[in-house]
Parts: sequence; C-alpha cells; structure tokens
Amino acid sequence: MKLNLQEIPRVKTITKEDFIKNYFKPQKPVVIENFIEDWPAYTKWSLDYMKEIAGDKEVPLYDDRPVDYKDGFNEPHAKMKMAEYVDLLKREPTKYRIFLWNILKEIPSLQDDFNYPDFGLKLMKSLPMLFFGGTDSHTFMHYDIDLANIFHFHFEGKKQCILFDQKQSDYLYKIPHSLIVREDIDFSNPDFEKWPALQKAQGHIAELEHGNILYMPEGWWHYMKYITPGFSMSLRAIARKPKNFGQAVYNLFIMRNYDNFMRKMKGQKWIDWKNEEAIARTHRKNNIAL
Repeated sequence: MKLNLQEIPRVKTITKEDFIKNYFKPQKPVVIENFIEDWPAYTKWSLDYMKEIAGDKEVPLYDDRPVDYKDGFNEPHAKMKMAEYVDLLKREPTKYRIFLWNILKEIPSLQDDFNYPDFGLKLMKSLPMLFFGGTDSHTFMHYDIDLANIFHFHFEGKKQCILFDQKQSDYLYKIPHSLIVREDIDFSNPDFEKWPALQKAQGHIAELEHGNILYMPEGWWHYMKYITPGFSMSLRAIARKPKNFGQAVYNLFIMRNYDNFMRKMKGQKWIDWKNEEAIARTHRKNNIAL
C-alpha cells in the first residue's frame, strides 16, 4: 500500500495572470517545465560548474540523523570543500546534503546567471538558496518557518517531491513545537502498521528534471528525495494570507525561541517527549488505539 498521492499538474510555461488565477489564489502547486531557457544558468549550471566556480568554498553538510538536543537551529553535521563534495556526489551515494546555501553571500557572480521572474509576487531578492543532494538522499518532511510561497528551480539530475497542505497535518505525526514530522518515517515507502494515520493523508507528488520549476504554496509540507545527484535553487515570497503571516511571525519569534529554551533546560528528555507526543496526539485525533 502506498501514500494517497496525486500528480502535481504540469504546464510547459505560464503567464503571470494564469499563475495568479489558477495556482496562487487557490493555493495549488504546479510544475512549470519550460520557463528558464533564457537564463545563463540553464546551460551553465551543473555540478561540474559549481565545482569549478566554488570548489574552494567550505560548505555546510546535513544528513538524515535524528535531531539531537545539542544541535543548534540548522547547525550542520559536517563541512567539506565544494570540490570534494561534488566528487563525493559523483562517486557514490551519500546522505550528505547542502541545505540553505546563500549564493549571493558565497559566490556573488552566480546572481548574473538568473533573474527574478515576474509571477505576480514580490520575490525576496536577498534570499536565493541552493540545495544539493546525492542519490537517495532526502530531507525530512517539513514546512518552512516563514510559510513562504516557494519557487523551486531544479538543475541536473532528477528529484522526487512529495507535498501536503496544512490540512493534512493531523495525519503526518507532526512534532510539537517544530516544523517537522517524525524523522523515522520513510515517505518513499511508509510502514502503515507503524504509522496508520498516514493512510488518511492526501498529498501530491512530482518528479523534477533540469530546468523545471515547482511552485509550493504557503506553508505546504514538503519531502525531497534525490533520485540522482543534483541541486536546486529556491526563490521565495512572503506569505500573503493573514493567518499564515501571523503563524510565520509566531514561528520565528516565539516557537523557535521556546523550543531552544526547552532544549537547554531539559536536554534529550525534551526531544524524546516531543517524539512520543507526536504519536500520541496523531492517534488521539484519529481515534487510533495507542
């Protein structure tokens, strides 16, 4: 048995008016296949190019180990020169990923390779972020702390994306006071005996290839798995819905600080309690025997 997922709609290209009407206003995801062919990045950006232009840069790496109370917010698990990392990606499968790498800060010349498309939303020009991964590496199911509208541009290789809207949160085993679900759930092949509530979740799936853009609406859960080595860039626009904007402010200034405080006070007991509570709350909401 598999997750209840429907294919995300795909269009070859799109106008600003059609995007606003058909996807932004109803908050629906879409894959845009042919939109950035005029970018220099479309022909230039590859793992080899990143090795050439940023090979001497030390990059932060993350894997799929469970959250530890001693870990700071977005603290990397390792560091490596970009050249070594690209060689690793091409040589063998690895769990190490680059997460939220700010290209404007590290390699300013890369900003000449792309522009900020006009989809009718004001994109945050200070926050273009790159994400890299090797074969079978994946992110945990999560949503972004600012509940932004996200445009995810993929380069080289293939990537699988599974999305859920916030209405599905009661079925996903969400960790309290955080933005992730239970880290031991394999969304590529979930164990429904262990995680029975997942059978009720209704989500969306797409496979991205070089040059594709995935639009993820405000606050949507997303799980990314690299089918082959590759990388993506995200551009974002602030949440427009008042409820989502308010939740973003809460996450940034209250929830995150409270969680960090509790980690310092209770250590691993706080992490363990949250993991247990994710199961208890999900099963209570779905009338599943504990």
